This record gives sequence, C-alpha cells and structure tokens, in this order.
Amino acid sequence: MLDAKLRPLIDPALNAAGRMLAQAGVTANALTFTGLALGLAGAGAIALGHIGWGLALIIANRLLDGLDGAVARARGPSDLGGYFDIVADFAFYVSVPLGFGILSAANTLPALVLVASFVLTGVSFLAFAVIAGKRGAETEAHGKKSFFYSTGLAEGAETIAVFIAMCLWPAWFGAIAYAYAGLCVLTVFQRSAMAASAFRD
Repeated sequence: MLDAKLRPLIDPALNAAGRMLAQAGVTANALTFTGLALGLAGAGAIALGHIGWGLALIIANRLLDGLDGAVARARGPSDLGGYFDIVADFAFYVSVPLGFGILSAANTLPALVLVASFVLTGVSFLAFAVIAGKRGAETEAHGKKSFFYSTGLAEGAETIAVFIAMCLWPAWFGAIAYAYAGLCVLTVFQRSAMAASAFRD
C-alpha cells in the first residue's frame, strides 16, 4: 500500500549509492545474499532473546534489499538476480515471526498464523505476476522490477513497520501478528478481485 508512495522519496538516494557500489565492483547478488544472511541472523537473535540486535539486523537487511535493486539498475538487471531477490525477501519475511515463535511458547500460534498468511499473500502475489507477465502487462509503480509487481494492502513497507513494532513491543507480538495476518488475508482477497477484473477474458 505504501511502497509505491515511498519509492519517489527513497529511490534518488538509493540509486546514487547503487551507482557508487556498482562502480566499485559490488554486484547486486552479493548484496542480496549478504542482506539475507543479516536478516536470518536477526531472526536468530530474536529467537535467542536479543531483540535489540534483531531489530538492528532487520534494518540492515532492508537497507541492503534497497541497495541490491539500485546496483542492479546501475549494472543492468538480470532475471536470475530478480529470482534471488524475491526468494531472499520471502525467506527473510517468514524467518522473523519464526524467531518470535521460538522465543516464547506463547508466540507459537500467532507466529504460525502470520507465516501462513505470508504464504497466502506470496502465492497471490506471484500467481498474479506470472499471469500478468504472460499477458504482457507492465507497471513501474514499484520502480523497475524483473517481473510484474501488483499492489496490495500489505506490502514490504507495512511488513517492516510491523516487524519494528514487534521488536519494540515484544509483549504485544501475538496481537500484532494476528492483526497483520488479517491484513494479509484481506490483501489476498483484494488481489483476487484485481485478478478477476484483469484476467476475466
């Protein structure tokens, strides 16, 4: 919901940094995998009770996630890079609630519900992208991407805001997780309605 609105604000700085990194020989895939390692380490830190470190590593993951796309734009995007980027994103997204689920038995059920909602949202997102790509649809609402990015109520910016809230108020993890899982399910219905309209014929 917020991703497309934030892009014009953050892209100029990211693109400038991406050009510098590309000129220094840094590759987008290197940033993607480094970011994934940091994100998974953040989830591990949360599972071990080091929530402050977890939050710091989550923020570092998102910074590198923005920079890998900027470097890809500077060096020239690749389909393989786009594949690695989306796999790394979803691996990171499910790892954070998993970390909270390991941290406390009270978090297990809401963590499972949130991960399940992420799976549904991811499936709807990727299915829409495949069919839109098959039909030749294009959009740059989220910047130049390797495949079609459909909009939704729950996107990357909202997910990171939720993760930050979980880290700041871990005692409220269950309530936050259930509320965001509900928003993810609404996103699936929203995207399904978009698909019904766009892919009717």
